[in-house]
Amino acid sequence: MKPKSFSIGGKKLSSRRPLIMGALNVTPDSFSDGGKFSHKTAAVKRALQMIEEGADIIDIGGESSRPGARPVPEREELRRVIPVIEALRKKSSIPISIDTTKAAVAEAALAAGATLINDIGGFRDAAMAAVAARHKAPVVVMHMRGNPRTMQKNPRYKDAVAEVCMWLAARCAALEQQGVTKIIVDPGIGFGKTVAHNVALLAGFSRIASLGYPALLGASRKSFIGGITGAAVADRLPGTLAANLWGVLTGASIVRVHDVAAHRQAFEVFQAAEGVVQQRPHKKSR
Repeated sequence: MKPKSFSIGGKKLSSRRPLIMGALNVTPDSFSDGGKFSHKTAAVKRALQMIEEGADIIDIGGESSRPGARPVPEREELRRVIPVIEALRKKSSIPISIDTTKAAVAEAALAAGATLINDIGGFRDAAMAAVAARHKAPVVVMHMRGNPRTMQKNPRYKDAVAEVCMWLAARCAALEQQGVTKIIVDPGIGFGKTVAHNVALLAGFSRIASLGYPALLGASRKSFIGGITGAAVADRLPGTLAANLWGVLTGASIVRVHDVAAHRQAFEVFQAAEGVVQQRPHKKSR
């Protein structure tokens, strides 16, 4: 099924040219860059750097979702993210995504200038769906079993790809009934999955992308790359590029990354070669 097409802040979603979402964690404890951008000045500087490097969207999160992470009080999450969104909006018109599971944080973020709601909880909270519907905001609905504290406790699937697809399709249908019309799906690489589950989801990403909604791939620096290669978090850029180029081949409309410049360069080369291939005349069979 061809995905529905819509724009986020003037940037059209298309698997022909995937958008790069730059990850900005304004937390002290995120798995990859925790503490580096927890101060507003550092966070805004990093966002502007990613924009200069070619980011299409900036995804701002104030609560770590690493395995075992504990919830952050709503007041603290607001303190972390809202000043950054406000300051960045004054400097750039780039679409801003708020990475949160809390309706009040999403509401405040949209009021401060955010464009998109990215909920790793999959909008299981009806209040979150209500916020998105009221603001007519695009959303990312992600698959995760349990929550960050429990998700890696013996995750099991008979068929990870089929079960994730069924869950996402059901959540999207429920959101549409609640008035949310601009939906992006995310299989939740690394969220309640083993290395084998994550590889299966990556290999079967075309099935995620064929659900009828634009698909987001969030594989950047994830532990499954270390599980395959043995690489530490800081050394997983090559594996991340491989995963995301596979995502481009199999229908991703957005890739969420930490290393924007490397992905922009990789995508430009990939798309240049792809364009030449598409221009070649097909040989007629005799």
